[in-house]
Amino acid sequence: MAEKNLEMLFYDHLRDIYYAERQILKALPKMARAAQGADCKAAFEKHKEQTETHVERLQQVFDIIGKRAQGKTCEAIHGIITEGEEIAEEYKGSPALDAGLISAAQAVEHYEIAQYGTLKTWATQLGLKEAVSLLDATLQEEGATDKALTKLAVAAANPKAKAA
Repeated sequence: MAEKNLEMLFYDHLRDIYYAERQILKALPKMARAAQGADCKAAFEKHKEQTETHVERLQQVFDIIGKRAQGKTCEAIHGIITEGEEIAEEYKGSPALDAGLISAAQAVEHYEIAQYGTLKTWATQLGLKEAVSLLDATLQEEGATDKALTKLAVAAANPKAKAA
């Protein structure tokens, strides 16, 4: 058995986030359909488009390290997505639905930010300059999405939920 090292850890985490992104791609259309506000629906639809690009970038990183793009089951993302599905079901038709969906989406974003930040750091330490650039681009987009979701929550979804 090969010795466990940073290169192997990088590959394992890359497989994890690849799996997670593909699960997110499946969840975002459901969230968009569940959302009540047009702005909330549009935010989820926009993030789906971004996520497709994130998957493509990850495939490029797999190419850089000479490995086949293959996911590894990510229990964390399953849990976060399940919580979002529960919110969609429990708050369906409620003025608080969009606020709850946004919170679930932000949990996803925070997980992704943590993973991409770690992968970028490791890619830097492994001398994978092209991978660093790809991972950083996605990290920046995930951060921007999180900020946009906060703005949407504060401006519309949370006040609507509170007024009910």
